[in-house]
Amino acid sequence: RRSAADRFVAAEVAATRGAAGLLDTGVYARYEICGPGAGTWLDHLLASRLPAVGRLRLAPMLNTAGRLMGDLTVTRLDDDRYWLVGSYYLQEWHLRWFRDHLPATGVDIENLSESWLGFSLSGPRSREILASLTRADVSDRGLPFMGCAGIDVAAVPAVVARLSLTGELGYEINVRAAQQHVLWQALMAAGSPLGMRQIGMRAQDSLRLEKGYGVWSLEFSTTCTPAMAGLERFVAADKGDFIGREAFLAARETGPEMSLVLLQVESPDADATGYEPIHHHDQRIGYVTSGAYGHHVRQSLALAYVDTGWCEATDPLSVTILGKPRAARILRAPPYDPTGSKLRG
Repeated sequence: RRSAADRFVAAEVAATRGAAGLLDTGVYARYEICGPGAGTWLDHLLASRLPAVGRLRLAPMLNTAGRLMGDLTVTRLDDDRYWLVGSYYLQEWHLRWFRDHLPATGVDIENLSESWLGFSLSGPRSREILASLTRADVSDRGLPFMGCAGIDVAAVPAVVARLSLTGELGYEINVRAAQQHVLWQALMAAGSPLGMRQIGMRAQDSLRLEKGYGVWSLEFSTTCTPAMAGLERFVAADKGDFIGREAFLAARETGPEMSLVLLQVESPDADATGYEPIHHHDQRIGYVTSGAYGHHVRQSLALAYVDTGWCEATDPLSVTILGKPRAARILRAPPYDPTGSKLRG
């Protein structure tokens, strides 16, 4: 059931929605890919298009069966210099995949996961906080949504990308590990008077579920195709050959058997956590992948895979939580900022 920790999570969510939240991004892995063949290699490795210099994209990575090998972001820092960002605990697995497909020459990979760290700063006052610590232009014109730049933040050289998992205006600020504490001190000094709070992963889960955002190992895994996981729009099937393209096209013709949906659950004292069954009367039609209480929207929420035929259904469903069926319904849009206007700032 919900614990006494909920009041602390609620305060962190409220700070992020009302001012700003600061999350340590040591949970991310970072890789730098350089060399004259870097672009060609990444274009074959990733299912998305590659971004222009100074931009980033969400980039599904597929295996030959057309199933997910990762949900990465790819950032283009220069003509032949890119960053890939993914899950920290998948480093060895991803590095094996990268090296298994690496050409003999022209591409160099460096794992930056221990040498670069940083913070995610998000919320309506995040730009104000960042602007107070740099001379660079971080306005919407200077650093647009899904843009990136190498700038100094609190006199520390940083790579700053404009995106967030909270659904708010936000920035991922990356610095060398030895300078992370200096950056943290500067961000706390600038942000605390404006209402910024440090937040943890429970608050992050509450915030992302209010937007219906999935994450690796919960919503996304090697059992999923992009169509199942709602990532099909990030696959550039018309760009030319890439790993998994043929299987992706074949799967698109038949459609997925199960699809990811967002549920609102009528549960006053407990939330789904994962693998709870979903029923329509006595028929099991799916299972939960992750759940949390949406403290801002005041709803119990869950992401789940259901049989695709039920995605557009309006019939009431049930989710079994702590042995009891709880009424649930599929949401057609996320309950927080469904148009995404806040994210785009």
